[in-house]
Amino acid sequence: MNPMPELIPMLKQLRLSGILDSIESRNRQAIEKKLSYMDFLATIVTDETERRNQKKLAAALRRANFRNQKTLEEFDFTFNPNINRPLISELAACRYMEEKVCVLIVGPCGTGKSHIAQALGHCAIRCGYDVLFVSASKMLSQLNAARAANGFDRQFAKLTSVDLLIIDDFGLKPLKGIQDEDFHDVIAERYERKSTIVTSNLDIPEWPEAFANRILSAATIDRLRHGAYKVVA
Repeated sequence: MNPMPELIPMLKQLRLSGILDSIESRNRQAIEKKLSYMDFLATIVTDETERRNQKKLAAALRRANFRNQKTLEEFDFTFNPNINRPLISELAACRYMEEKVCVLIVGPCGTGKSHIAQALGHCAIRCGYDVLFVSASKMLSQLNAARAANGFDRQFAKLTSVDLLIIDDFGLKPLKGIQDEDFHDVIAERYERKSTIVTSNLDIPEWPEAFANRILSAATIDRLRHGAYKVVA
C-alpha cells in the first residue's frame, strides 16, 4: 500500500511539504542501502533543514538589497595587493558585530570598496544577522521622501534597527539642507548599539568636507571612528 496520498496533506498541514521534493529519491536510496528507519528519518529531516536554511538565506539576501551578490571568495586580492587581507578575514568572522563598532572602507574608485562591503554583509547574513545595503545618497533621499509622506519614523526605524547597515559612497555628493542632520541622526542612533559599514572615496580626514554643518560633522565622525576598523582599499 502506497502511503503517499495520505502523507502529502499531512506534510502540508505540518508545513513540511518541502520533504516531498526528495522523499521518493530518499526512499529508493534507503531501500538500496538498507538504511534503518532512524537513518532514513535523519536523512529527510536533514534535507528539510537544509532547504529551510537556504530559503532563509535567500530571503535575507533579498532584504539586504545588495547591488551585486559579491562574496569574499570572488574577491581578487591580487588585483589590489595593498588591501590588508588578514584584517578582511578577521572582519569576515563578524566579531566587530558583537563589539557594535563600525568598519570604514576608504580608497579611490575602482579598488573594490563596495565589493568588500557587500562581501562582509554576506558574511554577516551567514552568521544570522540582518543586513541592509544602501548608498548614502539613496538613504538620504528615502528619508526625505518618507518625511514628505508622513512615513519618516518607519523609514528611520528601518535604518537604525537593522543589525548591520552598509552605507556606500559616503561623501560622493555633499550633504545639503537637512541631509547632514538626517545622516547624523542615523549614525547617532546606531552608535554603540549596532554596527555600520561605510565606504567612501574620501579619506577620513576629508570627511568633514561633505558636511554643511561643522558641528554635526565633528559629532558624526567621532561616533563613526570610535573603536572602528579601517580598511584602506
